Amino acid sequence: MKIKSLQRVILGLTLFVSFSVIALSQGTMADYARADNARALYADKVFYGNVRPTWIGESSLFWYENMTPSGRMYVIVDPIKKTKKEAIDQTKFIKSFQTVTGTKAEAGKLPIRNIVFLKDGASFTFEFSGIRYTCNVSDYKIIKGDSIRPAGDRRPAGSDWAWNSTDELRNPPVVSPDKKWSAYIKDFNVWVRSAADNKEFKLSHDGGIGEYYSAFIRWSPDSRKIMTTKVRPAEKHMIHYIESSPVDQIQPKYTVQEYRKPGDAIPQSYPQVFDVESKSHIRVEAGIVENQYSLGSYRWAADSKSFTFEYNKRGHQLYQVIRIDAGTGKHSVVINETSPTFIDYSGKKYRYDVEKTGEIIWSSERDGWRHLYLYDGLTGQVKNQITKGNWVIRSVISVNDDARQITFQASGKEPGDPYLIHVYRINFDGTGLTKLTDGDGTHEVFFSPDKKFLVDVWSRTDLPPVAVVRNAADGKLVLDLEKADITELLKTGWQKPEVFMSKGRDGVTDIWGIIVKPSDFDPAKKYPVIEYIYAGPHSSFVPKNFSNNPSGLHTVAELGFIMVQIDGMGTSNRSKAFHDVCWKNLKDAGFPDRILWMKDAASKRPYMDISRVGIYGTSAGGQNSAGAVLFHPEFYKVAVSSCGCHDNRMDKIWWNEQWMGWPGGPEYGESSNVDNAYRLKGKLLLINGEMDANVDPQSTVQVVNALIKAKKDFDYLFVPGMGHSGYGDYGERRRRDFFVEHLLGVEPPDWNMMGK
Repeated sequence: MKIKSLQRVILGLTLFVSFSVIALSQGTMADYARADNARALYADKVFYGNVRPTWIGESSLFWYENMTPSGRMYVIVDPIKKTKKEAIDQTKFIKSFQTVTGTKAEAGKLPIRNIVFLKDGASFTFEFSGIRYTCNVSDYKIIKGDSIRPAGDRRPAGSDWAWNSTDELRNPPVVSPDKKWSAYIKDFNVWVRSAADNKEFKLSHDGGIGEYYSAFIRWSPDSRKIMTTKVRPAEKHMIHYIESSPVDQIQPKYTVQEYRKPGDAIPQSYPQVFDVESKSHIRVEAGIVENQYSLGSYRWAADSKSFTFEYNKRGHQLYQVIRIDAGTGKHSVVINETSPTFIDYSGKKYRYDVEKTGEIIWSSERDGWRHLYLYDGLTGQVKNQITKGNWVIRSVISVNDDARQITFQASGKEPGDPYLIHVYRINFDGTGLTKLTDGDGTHEVFFSPDKKFLVDVWSRTDLPPVAVVRNAADGKLVLDLEKADITELLKTGWQKPEVFMSKGRDGVTDIWGIIVKPSDFDPAKKYPVIEYIYAGPHSSFVPKNFSNNPSGLHTVAELGFIMVQIDGMGTSNRSKAFHDVCWKNLKDAGFPDRILWMKDAASKRPYMDISRVGIYGTSAGGQNSAGAVLFHPEFYKVAVSSCGCHDNRMDKIWWNEQWMGWPGGPEYGESSNVDNAYRLKGKLLLINGEMDANVDPQSTVQVVNALIKAKKDFDYLFVPGMGHSGYGDYGERRRRDFFVEHLLGVEPPDWNMMGK
């Protein structure tokens, strides 16, 4: 018995020592130093990868800066001649520059900015030390020009806060197109004044304090009619702030901002028409826009006989384009968009009016994917679906009315990663679909002013940028520009992100993400896994372009972690069904897909220790990361949540009602981190900014209160003066320490003993 007991003790000590050795090899001061220096270490180590063309005048010529091992060079390209050459002879330029300015300069590091090449590239202007200069390329003679006026503060008055509603009574008089009349609001009613004799006429008589006419008046093109809206205001929801430690005084400051939340009353607007010649009011039925969330995009027809506007019904399940007959006030529905879940009006709505034909190009997800449709703008009939298939329109770049063609970005049409963006052209009738880009990556294009050429810059998270010139008509290659070189970056030990795909909760849908390793990665070691999460339904978030530090993941990885980022179901840019998972269910956050993804990745990578999984995020990601240890504590063990919108009843109205619905129901409480705080298991650090103007700071404080009432242990960092931020420098340090302590089992450094 004694021998067996001794053997057990020795075995226990051996395991303890082994674990200690593994632990001590991660989260060390050397790791912290690498993490602190990672951004600087990786900077300026990617060459020939920063092509951003600037077109010269209206021609096909363009130039770009080119980061090379010798420094910043300047290249000028002629796609017609298929040539590229140095745009600036820096040796000659420096000699002249030093003579004119008295300032020394070094090739590859010219201290100039805002370069503009003129005409055919024979000369260019640049700015230096607050003065604009012109340089002639033929002899490099530099002429000193005028001083540059600094740009002033262009923010409109009262824009300190982002959520203020429009004051419908404050707008200057609006002059008619023929300059004969001006229209304005006086005593809550509509008035017009004649420019000829300065006489004024009252057109409405039913405006008052509780229901008044908007001063944002729109004249018909023929100057005979005006339209505006009759406004029924609503009580404003105000958030109150006390800034504890302002920089300009000792005493705290009090601030207030308007901020509507789900369930709050919304001002209602009712379009009305007035005939200036007859001084009559042509009434429009109010019931056609009941329970509106918003009205907008008012547009008069060219013949002044009607106007259209867009009606977004509250709850976001009905969105219409409505036409009003300006002679009778009668309405007709031109476009009627409906959904049993939600219409993504804030991210996927697109409308283009073809003026010559009266047609409308409209985007919709009615067939399960975001596509374009061609409408008859008068009858409201769909003439044809322009694009179709199991892929999505991401954005429309341009519409050519005369050629009846659309150039657009789309993803999911090509094999592989369905988030990679390509550029296409198609005819209004759905024929002639042409791919204008080539290469397995996400493409960003820049069209020449004459629309004859495009510069195509493409990359992936695991593939450095490639830049080429293509023919804009058919996408054929014209000229190779640059192919990025990351040799020096790789010498630092930088690890290329790994793209990984696994099946989602349904066993069918592909879920995509990336894996990032530390620079001293050792496949024989076991690494805890940390997920950076942002599951906001308004977009997708896993990086698709090349970066030396995507989402900052490499910096955190240096402490001894495997970092992952994943787009689970409920996020955007896939099918409507994929997106609908979030509806009235923000607590889902794609977690069933994320967990399966990490388990699958770890099954093929023994170095990923998914018994130790952490997670962090900000804003919606703050809600998600805290939700991970509330709703999925069996998988996520440690979470850091910053500025989270923890209860969707506490956050901004437009974002939350779009996904969680209106009127509110029990689903709001079911997704609330406040109502579910009692579920907490594992370790949680909450970070909160005192002056967060995006998410009500009290949302986090309410989680703190609920956790205290539930007798839960947690950590809380309140940052005075901080706005809507990930962490701030101090908060980021605390986040890293939290993961080092609770995932690595290592005591973080005693920063108080390290001086400043």
